[in-house]
Amino acid sequence: MSDKFTDMTPALHAYVERFSVRDDGVLARLAAETAALGPIARMQIAPDEGALLTLLVRAIGARSAVEIGTFTGYSAISIASGLPDDGRLTCCDVSEEWTAIARRYFREAGVERKIDLRIAPALDTLRSMPAGNLFDFAFVDGDKKEYSDYYEEILKRLRPGGLLTIDNVLWGGRVADPSDQSESTLAIRRLNDRISRDERVDAVMVPIADGLAIVRKR
Repeated sequence: MSDKFTDMTPALHAYVERFSVRDDGVLARLAAETAALGPIARMQIAPDEGALLTLLVRAIGARSAVEIGTFTGYSAISIASGLPDDGRLTCCDVSEEWTAIARRYFREAGVERKIDLRIAPALDTLRSMPAGNLFDFAFVDGDKKEYSDYYEEILKRLRPGGLLTIDNVLWGGRVADPSDQSESTLAIRRLNDRISRDERVDAVMVPIADGLAIVRKR
């Protein structure tokens, strides 16, 4: 360990989460119910990542947001909680099964009125919307193979100064393993490289959870 880096041990991560995540009974119950689903629960974002999403939404004064990949609703609630009372979050997902859980918790969290949940392929939903300054904030956590397409379609509809956040950009460390040539890994690598060279944006990759890219449209 160098003097500039700290290894994130399980104990240290628990410490970070303790001081980053305020007690929220609804999200805690949602996390517990999702964990009981088994291995698929890994699709849920980490609590400290959710807290960061809420903070970013509030920090830029976002009023309109879009999410790609809702699953059981943890990230959607985190984003919607940061929006004002008249804010709007468009959620894109293809699963009625998992989003049925999300809908229950939207009501319990008191954010149901802010959320427009659309069950359809996310690219179809995005492409049905006009280009322009539709969104202040976006979160992408969908099909990794379509990440580059999500990126382009959202940028067309994100206002200047808006934020686009992208989950799983570290992909369990596989992005840095040259021997991993799987389709999803290659797709994430391509997007990471694309963002780093894109003159339309400013960006930083944050090593929280499985890696979060934070992209600001210029």
